[in-house]
Amino acid sequence: MTTIAPDARMAGVARTYPPRAAVVSWIFFDWAAQPYFTLITTFVFAPYFATAIAPNPAAGQSLWGFAMAAAGLAIALLSPVLGAIADASGRRKPWIAGFGTVLVLASCTLWIGKPGDHAVIPLVLTAVALASVGAEFATLFNNAMMPTLVPPERIGRLSGTGWATGYIGGIVSLIIVLGLLAANPETGRTLLGVTPLFGLDPLTRQGDRAAGPLTALWFIIFVTPMFLFTPDYPAKRPLGEALREGLSELKQSINSLPRQKSLAAFLLANMIYTDGLVSLFAFGGIYAAGTFGWHTIQIGTFGIMLAIAGALGAWFGGKLDDRLGPKRVIAGSLLVLLLSVAAILLVDKDSVLFVKTAPPQAGAALFSSTAERAYLVLGCLIGAAGGPLQAASRTLLIHLAPKDRIAQYFGLFALTGKVTSFIGPLLIGLVTALTASQKAGMAVLVVFFVAGLGLLVRVRD
Repeated sequence: MTTIAPDARMAGVARTYPPRAAVVSWIFFDWAAQPYFTLITTFVFAPYFATAIAPNPAAGQSLWGFAMAAAGLAIALLSPVLGAIADASGRRKPWIAGFGTVLVLASCTLWIGKPGDHAVIPLVLTAVALASVGAEFATLFNNAMMPTLVPPERIGRLSGTGWATGYIGGIVSLIIVLGLLAANPETGRTLLGVTPLFGLDPLTRQGDRAAGPLTALWFIIFVTPMFLFTPDYPAKRPLGEALREGLSELKQSINSLPRQKSLAAFLLANMIYTDGLVSLFAFGGIYAAGTFGWHTIQIGTFGIMLAIAGALGAWFGGKLDDRLGPKRVIAGSLLVLLLSVAAILLVDKDSVLFVKTAPPQAGAALFSSTAERAYLVLGCLIGAAGGPLQAASRTLLIHLAPKDRIAQYFGLFALTGKVTSFIGPLLIGLVTALTASQKAGMAVLVVFFVAGLGLLVRVRD
């Protein structure tokens, strides 16, 4: 495929983009990396750690939070620096390989987390933090390869398809673990009613612990095509020289942000609405558990439905991105999130939008009450909006950032997505504690989405 590069049109220079196999191989990076977030940090290993390895669930939640906070701080501080060095050195794949190796080794280490073995807690938490750093940094450099893969008018579709593929990979990996590997210690059966594969012992929770090695193996298998078929940026200069030049350019970029008003407004908006989105996903299950009394099966099923909605939303949002522009897709996604959160606050176990309904009954079928079904619909709307919001955000950054410093600005993008990530959960926790109301705590999220939307208005795509 040959087209005219946007920065070369005036000079009449044709730009050649790689074949479809290179693009598809790049897309599969999202599929390769997603199980870390789905299996380890959300649905399998995190709850297993809190309930089986830690002394008690409260201590487990606290320790896990400290580990993830430390990882988030490291990611926030180092992302712009590493991105600047990568831009100066040219190549992306060595960075992906290095941080991918960290992800693989750290994920494998989680196998040692036996139930009740408090001695392994420091090592397990260190491994979780390192795996998080590896996954996030490998993703950063993978994102920075996007501008060389397709013409500018197809970047939105590429981003949306990659995000949707990642969601699907997370769903498939979760079904494999819950359906074939992780069993109930009391029944010895998985969610599909079968004995665990490979003779995994339910009593020592080997199926839950296998989430770590499976994440590592999954990454190795599905990231390999990217290394084989997707072309890298050409090398520019040695690492030592790249370090000096990259840091100098990063300083210049940060100093120039006040003059780049659209880019600065977007990075600030991303910081705010990403904090709101992460908090919404983190507390959605907790809110449902408190409102409807949902347990693992209901919350797990709810999570799978949200992931499916997110995949469809990201794929369709990618098409809208190319047609309408990423800013409009982000604005539309934020409006859907805002209205959905407001509606969720008007759903209780025995009422929907002020209309009385029958409450959930013990022993009834899954999601049998009207209020639960309304929550599912609103949750799927949130999932469908969350996918395109994140996919279009990285597209908009590519539109706004200087092309020769794209990895550096993806580093700043990662910084804004992480540096204040504690504020949303903190405010929800404080408001909930002060009011003794889950609804009041969740209402805080409205402020995040309104503020993000207000700042987005100042961005010129």
